[in-house]
Formats: sequence, C-alpha cells, structure tokens
Amino acid sequence: MKGIDPRTVQGWMGHKDLNNTLRYAHVSPDHKKAASQRLSYGDGLIPETTHCWKRCPMSNQSNNAYKTAPTHDELRAMDRDLSFYPREVENPAALSPTQVVAFNRDGYLKGIRIFDDAEIAEHRVFFDEQLRKVMATGQGSFTLSSAHLKFGKVFDLMHHPRIIACVEELIGPELIGLASHYFCKMPQDGTTISWHQDASYWPLTPSKTVTVWLAIDDADVDNGCMRFIAGSHLHGQLEFRQSNASENNVLNQTVDEVERYGTTVDVELKAGQISIHSDLLLHSSHYNASHRRRCGLTLRYCTPDVRAIPGYDWEKEGVLISGADPDGHWGNPPRPERDYAVDQPWTTRSQSISSGR
Repeated sequence: MKGIDPRTVQGWMGHKDLNNTLRYAHVSPDHKKAASQRLSYGDGLIPETTHCWKRCPMSNQSNNAYKTAPTHDELRAMDRDLSFYPREVENPAALSPTQVVAFNRDGYLKGIRIFDDAEIAEHRVFFDEQLRKVMATGQGSFTLSSAHLKFGKVFDLMHHPRIIACVEELIGPELIGLASHYFCKMPQDGTTISWHQDASYWPLTPSKTVTVWLAIDDADVDNGCMRFIAGSHLHGQLEFRQSNASENNVLNQTVDEVERYGTTVDVELKAGQISIHSDLLLHSSHYNASHRRRCGLTLRYCTPDVRAIPGYDWEKEGVLISGADPDGHWGNPPRPERDYAVDQPWTTRSQSISSGR
C-alpha cells in the first residue's frame, strides 16, 4: 500500500479518525503534515512530498448494472413473504442427504470443494487484473457488482455445473441467476460487514434465494472470514437498525444481540471452496487484521417464481439458468460479448449490449 493517497484509504476503509487513516495508508512521518492538510482541506494540488499519491478518492459504492437499493422505510413498507422454505430431496447426488438436512436446519453449508488449486488460481489472476483497473480509477475493492453482466468469465461461473448441481438440490431444479458481487477486503482493511440478513435488503418475494460464496483467496478468522448464526434463518425477518459510523460497515443495517438466535460459526474456507447460505441467515464479517487479502465472489440464485418488486429494476439482472420463466418476469440478459471497461460509464455499456454492438 505504499504511496496510496490517504483520502483513498479514508474512502474505502471508512476511517473517520485521522491517525487511523494515516496509519493504514502507510504514510511516513515526514509526509504526515502534508497528508493531514490534504485530508482537512480537500482537493487541490498534491504536495511534492506526496507526488506518488493518486488524486481520486476511492469509493466502495457498488457499481450495479441496473438495480437500485430501496430505503429502509421502503423496505419496511413492502409486502414480502420472508419465510424459509425447506426442500426435501430423496436422492441427492451433488450433496449428501446429511448436507441437505443440515442446510434446512442450520441455514448454511460450508467447505464444499468446487475448484482445485490450479482452477481457482486462474480465476484469481482474472480478479487481480480487474481489481487493479478498478482501484486505478479511484474505486474501492467492494465496487465490482453485477459482475455476471460485465465479465464473461463470471457469467460462466454463475452457470458452472458443479455449483448449479449443489444449488438445485437446496432450492429446486429451476433457477434464476440473480446477482453477483466481489467482496474483497484488502490487507489490514478496517471495514466490517455488520450482522444482517440478505433478504432484509432485497425487494424480492417470496424468500427463496441462496448465496454461493466462492473463496478466491483463503478466508479465515484473521483476514475477516464470514460468520454465521446457525439456525437464525428460521426466525423470519429480524428487526434491524441503521448502522453507526463507528461500525465501519460496508452496508447499512445492523441486527443487535444476535446470540439469542443461535450459535456463531466462523466460515473459514480454502480458495476454491464455497459456502452456501439462505437469504434469511444472519451473517457478518469482521475487519481484516492480517497482511493477506480476502476476496470472495458471491453468486446469488433464486427460483423463477420469486418476484422483484417494481421500481428498483432487480428483475433486469436475473439470468435464466435452468427451467422456465413463463411470465417473462426476469430480464435474462445474454453473456457479455466483451468485458466491461471499468473507466466507461455503465449506461454506455448497457446500451451497447441492448443494441447488439
């Protein structure tokens, strides 16, 4: 991280405290005065002592293709069915009967090997290049959202037969690829993700969605792996509050006193493994205290009978993976013909896709 503009760190790590910001930016003592002025007085010419810093601050705002996020008040006013729907499978093939029972009971599975070391290394090289481009434009490491609409490789991952086989045995043989997002915590990244339920954020009904979390890097307690509250998916939607700034939360909802809903589980994964969790399962992740990166790709799937509540364009990003969508509710966009350029506005890119260019 040597030479990074401390405003950049302030943006993507959420630090409000000046000393923490300068520490995480690895600013030398000789440069701290100039850095402090830069943070205090905003944009302007970069002092010669800090000529290697980038001018543009980073932001961790998700760069979605189409969808927008409802406000908390809008979410609370929505008529949504947020109940867990267990599925029974007589003769599962990709998963064991014990795993299916465990998912229905606990709301998650973890440690499922999908890719070997060589296969996941190829995906890591691809992500490394996209991350380099994103951060060079001043965007943060969490901004690569709607990735299946931007990169052919992620579109293919969403359709990967080994992943699909597991998901089908948990929610059914007809699937919509709903969303995809790289969650990347940089070394010593001070951001967290507070306890929340995915379904609480989403303008979708009924609650028949799962998230596959593919470990691009090894994920463990030291570098901020996910944590689950086992069995919390059986309690329906839980009350949440607006997150406090002190939480450094990438998102904006926090559920308190989660221990009353079940046991905390650390979701440690080796690169190439996946976890799968229900959209109603409480989960979070702590900050990355290590000198290692922690990246995971989320691939989210729902059944075709799920409906996106109008006004937020979530249906436009849904890809028909298997089965049928008789009402044509989901947009079913095609595999991108070329990869998205992170320095090009998405509106231009989406027009190119829709016009066949």
